[in-house]
Amino acid sequence: MRHTLVIGGSGMLADASLWLARQGREVTVIGRNPQKLKRLSDQHPNLHGVSADYSRAAEFAETLNDMMRKWGPADLVIAWIHHDEERVIGQTAEAIRLAGGADFGWELYHVLGSSSNLDEMLRKIAVPPECACHQVQLGFVIEGGRSRWLTHDEISNGVIECIQNNRRRHVVGTLEPWEKRPGY
Repeated sequence: MRHTLVIGGSGMLADASLWLARQGREVTVIGRNPQKLKRLSDQHPNLHGVSADYSRAAEFAETLNDMMRKWGPADLVIAWIHHDEERVIGQTAEAIRLAGGADFGWELYHVLGSSSNLDEMLRKIAVPPECACHQVQLGFVIEGGRSRWLTHDEISNGVIECIQNNRRRHVVGTLEPWEKRPGY
């Protein structure tokens, strides 16, 4: 069975995680909130919630290695990381390599905020050659002259659309006009 790793997938990416499980994938969701992870994993037998904090480097690396031993190397990774992307993605790539995943390659869907510089981020994370990197940038929505941030459903649906269409770069919502973003 194909294995998907979703880092930060129990909140905004919960519906995308569930969709992947319904596609017949084994899905491991790493998050910090055990209650959210339990609620999510109770929704499908292929969903596994693993509580870990990626800001704790040693704990996160151990969790990744344990998870890959249990369910095999991930061939699909969805990562919504708010800081330290280079280390977290590097640790993920290393765990996949150690589990034998470098032999067949894998895909990364990196979810990024509206103000992220995609080219700079791609250089910063330096994915290995066996990884196809996709970037999903979260924007905002303008309705009736007012703007708002994306809902969890819109975010999950945007990530799903990017996966289904195999897009290298995908914007969910809009990024322009920049001065119209919510709260500014």
